[in-house]
Amino acid sequence: MNTSKKNILVPVDFSDQSLIALQYAEGIAQTTSSDLVLLYVHSEQGVLSSIFSDSDSDEKALDQAWEKLGQLALDVEKRSGVKAMAMIAKGKVSDEIIRVSELAGSTFIIMGTNGSDSFVRRFVGSNALKVVRESRIPVFSIKGKPAHTGFRQIVLPLDLTKETREKVKLAITLSRYFNAEIKVVSILMTDDEEVVGRLGFLLNQVENFLTEAGVKCSAELVKVPENHEDLGEEVLKYAERVGGDLIMIMTQQENDFKDMFIGSAAQTVINNSGIPVCSIIPNYIRSVVVFRPY
Repeated sequence: MNTSKKNILVPVDFSDQSLIALQYAEGIAQTTSSDLVLLYVHSEQGVLSSIFSDSDSDEKALDQAWEKLGQLALDVEKRSGVKAMAMIAKGKVSDEIIRVSELAGSTFIIMGTNGSDSFVRRFVGSNALKVVRESRIPVFSIKGKPAHTGFRQIVLPLDLTKETREKVKLAITLSRYFNAEIKVVSILMTDDEEVVGRLGFLLNQVENFLTEAGVKCSAELVKVPENHEDLGEEVLKYAERVGGDLIMIMTQQENDFKDMFIGSAAQTVINNSGIPVCSIIPNYIRSVVVFRPY
């Protein structure tokens, strides 16, 4: 399957958190003129299958899933005019989310990351992290209920690796769609003069590039104590201080230096951020400017 129009994949398990993520995705789809693909993954531990104990539980669960998912798709189209397609897959949740995103040619995946009961934590906790780690397209993880749909302040952490600079193109695209300001930040955890100089030069470069692209932006070098090693927490503190409503991170790095935004920091941000997080795998950005607002 390959849809002719840009589409956003939304995994749905009918929990409150996945429905919040769906509402958020609906607003993004409206603004970016995208369709939605609503995906329910049926597994032995599925929410619907757990309410049946007889031998035909799978069939009943799938029937209910189709009914509920189809109704969700109709509700989306009626409410916002966004075209929504319902899909069901069977297998491991994270594997099927990734497989269907590739099958559908999706631009983004938007999914919840936590919930109020043990099943939801299992579904959108470990599965969300695996999807973030393995997806070849950007993944928006939603924890709790965002204050609004869209973005006004995009927090863009940068380090000295080439790969993290790839985020800039996607940030520009989102900024143009939502008229958002980009807050570029580098967290400095060393007094090494060479590192300080290189980071300062990079921030100036990025700020100039964004300004020339017609994007409102600011750049800040944040110094924290050298013995403070929780880089992810520092990014979260910065996002809260500047009123960020989206954090864009890279999820993997080829190098593992203390002064870089590494995988463990990315995981801290994903697990603890109260605002949406957009995770991008390095070297993915083959077609990052996926929408053309102008």
